Amino acid sequence: MEDDPISAPKAEHRFPCDSCGSDLRYDPGAGRLICDHCGNQQALGGGGAPVRPIAELDLETGFAAALDAGEMRETRVTNCPNCAAQVEFEGPDHATECPFCATPVVVDTGVSRQIKPRGVLPFALDEATARDAMSTWLGRLWFAPGGLQEYARKGRRMQGIYVPYWTYDADTKSSYRGERGTVYYETRTVTRDGKKVQEQIPKVRWQPASGRVKRFFDDVLVLASNSLPKRYTDALEPWDLAALEPYAPEYLAGFRAEAYAVSLQDGFAQARDHMDRVIERDVRFDIGGDRQRVHGIETQLGNLTFKHILLPVWLAAYKYRGKTYRFVVNGRTGRVQGERPYSAIKIAIAVVLGLIAAAIIGYLAAQQ
Repeated sequence: MEDDPISAPKAEHRFPCDSCGSDLRYDPGAGRLICDHCGNQQALGGGGAPVRPIAELDLETGFAAALDAGEMRETRVTNCPNCAAQVEFEGPDHATECPFCATPVVVDTGVSRQIKPRGVLPFALDEATARDAMSTWLGRLWFAPGGLQEYARKGRRMQGIYVPYWTYDADTKSSYRGERGTVYYETRTVTRDGKKVQEQIPKVRWQPASGRVKRFFDDVLVLASNSLPKRYTDALEPWDLAALEPYAPEYLAGFRAEAYAVSLQDGFAQARDHMDRVIERDVRFDIGGDRQRVHGIETQLGNLTFKHILLPVWLAAYKYRGKTYRFVVNGRTGRVQGERPYSAIKIAIAVVLGLIAAAIIGYLAAQQ
């Protein structure tokens, strides 16, 4: 088994301690900035100030790239050649390791403009708690190599990363055409095994149906990253978006943050697919009856808004026979998802034991 490919994270947002000058980090348990060097604690900027609501941005304005200058930022971002993560650089740095796969990356001299995050969901779990959650999850895996449990026991370092997401809001009004099906039964006589029996045959009586449905979609969540498998990040849900805080860089102190790789337009296309599925479900419910046929749905969208947010994920990786397997932990709930290798030896043993058990059962059955 090879060494853990995840290296210690490099702080992208630095805040000097007002006591000793060392870098502060955001502590999820304390909800404050903490200095690991001298133990000093500092409140987040504006401590005690009332929390302002997180305002949505107009989607059409975003599509037209006409947002106010204050909603934009210039950043140096490069695409990881291995996992496609959008790695951000700050200050004079020009080279680092990708936080998702540890591949060395180098930034060019170009600067890109991106939409600023509007909200951040701060980490609620520290690294030790996230590691415990991952260790428990690894211990439940069947047919996993013994090295996985060894990895969990060694407690190698995990990285705290803020992953980019879009959220979309929309008022929808939909008119539909379809048919409502009512199931009824006809009785017929059939011959089975030389005997005449009656059986009930289901039939459907269809009637035209049309109408309108309305729905407000609030915070339809779309992953704006290509660096992690979507099936894993989806499985980390639900996220307690009601706990979103207005974006402040202090929350990122000691953590990494990925730039978004999915455009605002592409993200909305995914959100619209989700909305369409929910609207079709509403239409079927509105049609009623036992069966439904939907022939057409026309939807009007209004009050379209969006925001860019950051959600917390603890990330770890395990390298087995030259391949890297990644584990992700919801930084709020401790929910774990990830990739895993299989032990050929354990699978072979299980197959042999299964064949032995089947043979014993067959032998006992033959003696009766």
